[in-house]
Formats: sequence, C-alpha cells, structure tokens
Amino acid sequence: MAVYDLEEQEQIDDLKAWWERYGGTVTVALVLGLLVAAGIQGWRWYQGHRAESASVLYSAVSEAVRAKDSAKAKDAIAELTNHYASTGYAPRAELLYAKMLYDAGDRDGAKAQLQWVVDHGSQDELKAIARYRLAQVQIDEKQYDAALATLDAKHPDAFDGLYADLRGDALVAAGRPADARAAYENALAKLDPKSAYRNFVQVKHDAIAQAPKVAEANAPARPAAAPSTPANVASDAPAGKAAGTGK
Repeated sequence: MAVYDLEEQEQIDDLKAWWERYGGTVTVALVLGLLVAAGIQGWRWYQGHRAESASVLYSAVSEAVRAKDSAKAKDAIAELTNHYASTGYAPRAELLYAKMLYDAGDRDGAKAQLQWVVDHGSQDELKAIARYRLAQVQIDEKQYDAALATLDAKHPDAFDGLYADLRGDALVAAGRPADARAAYENALAKLDPKSAYRNFVQVKHDAIAQAPKVAEANAPARPAAAPSTPANVASDAPAGKAAGTGK
C-alpha cells in the first residue's frame, strides 16, 4: 500500500512539474481554440443572417417585377446592391430588374443593371448570362462593334454555342454575311446535335448560305450586246453611195 502511495505521489509531482512548465501554453491554446470556434460560429451566423436578409429583398424584387411595380423593384434593388452585393441574390435580382427595364423600353437602364452583374458578380455563369443579354441590347441599338466586343469576353465553355449564334446575328445585322455564316457554323459545331435550338441556328445558317444564289437568280437579265458596225460602212447611207458608185 505504501509503494502504491509513493508511485501515485511521484505521478502527481510529475504532473505538477509538467503543468508549471507547459500550463500557460496549454491555457493560451485552449483560449485561442475557443475564440476560433466562437468566431467561426459567429461568422456562420452573420453569413446566414445576411443571406436571409438578401433572400427577402430578392423576393421583393421578384414580386415587384411580376407586378410591374418599377418603384418597389428599384428600392429593393438599391438596398440589395448597397448592403448585400456579395451574396448570390444580388446579381440574380439585377438580371430580373434589367429585363423589367428592357421590356419597359428603358434600354439604358437595362444595360446599366447588366453591366453591374458583369462587374460585381462572383459566379461566372451569371456574368456570362449578363454579357449575353447586354450584347442583345447592343444589337437592338445597332451597336454591332460593341456587341461583338461584349461577346469576345471570356465565358464558360457551356456558353460557346449561344455566344457564337448571337455573334452571327450581330454580323448579319452589320451587313457581314460571310463572317455571319462562319459564326453560325461555329455555333452548330458547339451545340448539341439533338437540340431544337441547333435546328433554329441551322435555318439561319442555310438562309445566309442561300442568299447569294437567290440574289443572282432574281437579278434582271442583261441586255444582249449590240452588233458591231464595220468602220467602213455608213449605216444610214444608201447602199450604192456606200459602195462608192455615186448612183
């Protein structure tokens, strides 16, 4: 029993010595660990709270768009972009609001909202959608070079076919049928062969390809060339005088 007590006392003494040496470090590590855990939990709560608030504003924009209430949509968008621009709800709401403005005839306003998504969006897919719609508006306004520049921007591969097709539309409108045909061919190569949308692009491509042939077929016939008159014959002189008989 005495041996056991002695061994136990030695272990206690060793533990005391270890704690005196490392206890401060352990305490600091534990405190830091608790602070980090609390910080993570606080950040998660903060992010969740922001996402919830942004979701409410997105719903407000969506409802205002459906009701065609531009004033409410504008107020909700302003709140969303000013305080929750980093959330995924802000660019999605901007796309909705941009369509509302475009349908109302405010093309400048629509372009501004779409450009906001391009400049501030964090998701490549949403930015690609915004660029595509921005190029559509630019084509409507006959800003063909600007539309082509917009479509030149880097985008996810999944948008290659859509971008090439819209490029073809811009080139057709700009009076560049040969370049448009090449763009449509590129679109056809990128799109799913079984998709109905690809068939639509094929129709546009074929129309461009047939345009020169149709134009040639519908051109007026050229008049036959007049027969040449010999230089030594006066066409309006009597035959005898022309022959030099003088009769």
